[in-house]
Amino acid sequence: MSAVPEVVEFLLSYPPFSALSRAEVENAAASAEIEFHLAGTEIFSQGAQASEVLRVIRAGAVEIVHDGAVLDHIGVGEMFGHASMLSGLPTGFAARAAEDTLTYRIPADAAYRLLGQPATLRYVTRSLLQDRYGIRQGRATEVDRNHLSQPVGALIRSPAVICPPETPIRDAAREMSARGATAVIVELGSSLGILTDRDLRSRVVAVGLSPDAPVSEAMTAPADTVPAERPAGEVLLDMLDRGFRHFPVLSPVGEVLGVIGDSDLVEIQTHSSFSLRRAIARALDIDELAEAAAALRPMIVSLHRASVAPLDIEAVFSIVSDALTRRALEFAVSELGEAPVPFAWLALGSQARREAVPSSDLDSAVVFLKGDDPAVSVDEVTRPYFARLAQRTTEVLVACGFHPDTHRASASDPLFVRSLESWQAAGRSWLEDPTQDKALVLTSVLVDSRPVLGDKVGEMLSETFRPAREHPDLLRMLARYSLAHRPPTGFLGGLVVEHSGEHRGRLDLKEGGVLPIVNLARWAGMASGVVGASTPARLRAASEHGVLSHADADTLIESFELVSELRLDHQTAQLMAGVEPDDFVAPSELSALTRTYLKEAFRAVAAVQQGISSDLSLGAR
Repeated sequence: MSAVPEVVEFLLSYPPFSALSRAEVENAAASAEIEFHLAGTEIFSQGAQASEVLRVIRAGAVEIVHDGAVLDHIGVGEMFGHASMLSGLPTGFAARAAEDTLTYRIPADAAYRLLGQPATLRYVTRSLLQDRYGIRQGRATEVDRNHLSQPVGALIRSPAVICPPETPIRDAAREMSARGATAVIVELGSSLGILTDRDLRSRVVAVGLSPDAPVSEAMTAPADTVPAERPAGEVLLDMLDRGFRHFPVLSPVGEVLGVIGDSDLVEIQTHSSFSLRRAIARALDIDELAEAAAALRPMIVSLHRASVAPLDIEAVFSIVSDALTRRALEFAVSELGEAPVPFAWLALGSQARREAVPSSDLDSAVVFLKGDDPAVSVDEVTRPYFARLAQRTTEVLVACGFHPDTHRASASDPLFVRSLESWQAAGRSWLEDPTQDKALVLTSVLVDSRPVLGDKVGEMLSETFRPAREHPDLLRMLARYSLAHRPPTGFLGGLVVEHSGEHRGRLDLKEGGVLPIVNLARWAGMASGVVGASTPARLRAASEHGVLSHADADTLIESFELVSELRLDHQTAQLMAGVEPDDFVAPSELSALTRTYLKEAFRAVAAVQQGISSDLSLGAR
């Protein structure tokens, strides 16, 4: 497909594209599509799935909206959606056409190639560092901004390679290669020199300098250094502005901590989950997919070490898990042949809420359409196909390091593979008569569903449960069901731990900390007319609709964030130690202050549960 000259000329007139060559812009413009948005229509919503495109306004204007408030108007030549695209996080704000608007829609692969260029990286970095809309502390906080605000010392991956000036270049290069370093620091007494891999090419190989010559003949001296506490974003901008590619990083007392390179900072800026998702999409076989998946856990460790918000890390983990599931399904379909009828693969539970962590199982279900051919028997053709599809997809995901659901909430179980009509009929019957066997359990499972593949079919299923607030009997039973999990608060104010088994003496953060809040939020969300949503989003909706008081909703959200942080702290430490992650924490391993906060959070959740229980006893709910 050739680029439209008008699109090329337009993009070249505005930053960051104006800094690129015509050939680079032509490559991106060749894949651009034109979108038209009527005035007042929403281009994407706040909290929507991570953007897979970059949009540039060709004509008209767009409003940036956060929590219902218009924060900004952007006009012709300005781009939007790139922060969500690069980070892999849900959109931090809504974009709405302020007037009839034309945009150029550039697919992620083409946009990524453009935004990763040195000529455009300065523009992108500045735009993300500015925190333009003042929503840094909300769900709009992106991985990229969080990373770039970190002290550069926290981003050093390994100790510096250091040598004296008389070291032969050959020995220095050999040490760099062995350590995976891109530079070596040369000690010069009162200052430092630096020899980089680029210097080896331009100052040694290109001019024929003997590899036995000392490093002092090829190094740059004195080397410019940066203090460890300086924000990474500022260091990246300094590199871009001054044309440097490496900085030695010094401690407050002048000790060399390591070397930060432009590649390290560019990775922080543009790598996040996007390039991992791209590697997943490009995997040609199961071995390549498993190799790509192996980068997921190290990425979670990296995000945690960079102090990214726990709920954002969970969102990134869930998004990459979605990508792996889709690719696993594509491999399974290529082996088994096309499905006999249209279908959707649903993520259930924490993955559906985008709250998955490394210890999470991948719960799933299948919903399919019966098709128009009466000669095709659902039982004889469709069910056997989806049984094989679920089995093969699960095998691929296990090869990628995931665990199938231990409670059999999985598409591998025939109970979770049904036609849309069957699911809808079952859902309506559960709404009308929640006393049926497993009605409350299955309603809770299906409300926490989200299509990973087959959006239209999957969304039709979730809508079945939206009328739940019109069924008071169901809501009362769901409220009681939501109280089944209690926070582990002891009679004397201690923390209740496991009394037997392999986890004896440990606190179960999932059963005692996460599930009580998740269950309350699910019930409160359904009572507010909300189906698929995150736990905090459900609690906020319940507060807005009067199902929960503002104080109770805030208490539950704050407690959920605290437990999520502790859970990720624990699992990240396990990953770094090479231990399979779990949810069991020994209270003695927590600081006294953390134990105090945790006790207060559990007591607060228990108080909310007690209030709901009292209301139910009085018939107030």
